[in-house]
Amino acid sequence: MVAAETATQWLTDYHNLLARHGLDATTLMDSALTPANREQPALFSLAQLLANPDLLQQQVLKDYQDADHPRLRKARLSVLHQSLALQIIGPLVIRLFRDGSSAALDPRRVFLCSTTSTPADPSRWQYAASEQEILEPEAFIRILSEQMQDWYGVFRQHFGVSPGAYWSSVGLALGAPYSVVWNRVNPAELCKQAGSWLAQFKCEANRYIDWIPAEFSQQWCAIPQRKGCCLKYLLPGGGYCGTCGIYRKERIS
Repeated sequence: MVAAETATQWLTDYHNLLARHGLDATTLMDSALTPANREQPALFSLAQLLANPDLLQQQVLKDYQDADHPRLRKARLSVLHQSLALQIIGPLVIRLFRDGSSAALDPRRVFLCSTTSTPADPSRWQYAASEQEILEPEAFIRILSEQMQDWYGVFRQHFGVSPGAYWSSVGLALGAPYSVVWNRVNPAELCKQAGSWLAQFKCEANRYIDWIPAEFSQQWCAIPQRKGCCLKYLLPGGGYCGTCGIYRKERIS
């Protein structure tokens, strides 16, 4: 019982913080979980990718002409990992905060999809949500921590994704519920809660994300700042991520 109470404390603190600001956490998270309209056919699963990383290498070379250049290929792979984190892992964490439990991240149910003809592709990852294993907070934290550690070797060794890029993308995903209300609650308290939450995961994510209070348009808010770069700025039309810490000056100027 003590362990269960400890594992759910961050969820309780989060709901209490929002309630003190007159916000309904369930309504906000329902809105954040609105599914994207994806109709691209699936190419292969994340489980297949992890077992055979050449699948993704070959697909990136096929899909993106600039991927012949090693640095741009690395950027494409890094951005695909960021999309995987934000579009697949992030919603699972939001569901945990909304419902008090969430689906296990099953790589057999995560699929890379074909590109679209539009200049700005939607996320290329889909999650098949049927018959999911549901985890309580303590198990969710433990298992997801182990998965992020295990998958790091593949993205680092086979795709060249840097430690800072990998773990800061994971950190953004794990902090997704806090990003939902980044400008809606007391920023100092939100930053404290977000940092404490990330520290529960036995992986390197909390080392590569700093939640800091910042002022925009005379309004104080809470911003997650990466200590690593996803390299999106190298790609055509990529620009800088709103959470970029390394290229902050270029992004703001």
